[in-house]
Amino acid sequence: MDLVTLQNWLDNASFAVLFVTMLVYWGGLAFPNLPLSVAGSTGMAIANLFMAALLGARWIEAGYFPLSNLYESLFFIAWGITAVHFLAENMSRSRLVGAFTAPIAMGITAFATLTLPSQMQVSEPLVPALKSNWLMMHVSVMLLSYSALMVGALLAIAFLIVTRGQAVELRGSSVGTGAFRDARYRLRRAGEPVSAAAVAEQPTEIGVGNTAVLAAIATPTTTEAQPLSPQRLNLADTLDNISYRIIGLGFPLLTIGIIAGAVWANEAWGSYWSWDPKETWALITWLVFAAYLHARITKGWQGRRPAILAASGFLVVWVCYLGVNLLGKGLHSYGWFF
Repeated sequence: MDLVTLQNWLDNASFAVLFVTMLVYWGGLAFPNLPLSVAGSTGMAIANLFMAALLGARWIEAGYFPLSNLYESLFFIAWGITAVHFLAENMSRSRLVGAFTAPIAMGITAFATLTLPSQMQVSEPLVPALKSNWLMMHVSVMLLSYSALMVGALLAIAFLIVTRGQAVELRGSSVGTGAFRDARYRLRRAGEPVSAAAVAEQPTEIGVGNTAVLAAIATPTTTEAQPLSPQRLNLADTLDNISYRIIGLGFPLLTIGIIAGAVWANEAWGSYWSWDPKETWALITWLVFAAYLHARITKGWQGRRPAILAASGFLVVWVCYLGVNLLGKGLHSYGWFF
């Protein structure tokens, strides 16, 4: 089997595996008693390996890192999403993560495999502007940042869906769960009783209605048992924090990628920044997620407000990555649509 045939088999196999994996994750949500979580994780792992093998075979065939056209970058982003998926799923231990990430990865591979014309899927010699060591540094880091930011934004969308119909406000440490959060805090529904010792230790404003808050709770003793938090609110709390952590991973990568691109642009075109449409939207993407992190870290935002901001960032990332290239204008339009 030659490398071209192998690539054709791997891209179709990646799509098929991700399609089945998506159905497995959705089936797990519809029928929670079925042991489908392991099957979903296995499917994502197989798809990740198939896409890695595809990119490796293309690298061997072309002789350069396979990020020169839309087909290659789509598979790199899909590979990145499946890789970040494992990080998010391991931290959250929820099949809901795969129910959101698998359809996106599957859709990307379907677009690359079934929609792009065959001439755009063929490996071609690099144009002069791309013959640089900065190709691997800049483009790979940018695409990895897109993958991480997409997964973080998808978890924020999942949070909004889980908390639909509830005015949810999480108050506490903005850093995360586990060792990053003060052990005195736990998720509780407004209206639950709180001990006098907890109130004296740190008075907390208790909301009304069905608002969920993080309130100071006294350490349970043998004589005083604390009410358990609703499962849905626990899931919302987990999604909120995992989304924050994943976006916190993608944002530094985006920053490094933009800086690397500016250095490369100065070497290639004699200017660090030329307000090219792709550069402009990369800056907009950076500002959106910078505002998200600023609100979380400095203002202490948690819950629906930052989730809405992150969800809007999902659209901004797609405009930056794909929407700008539909216009076929600017210095970054070669090798894409027009």
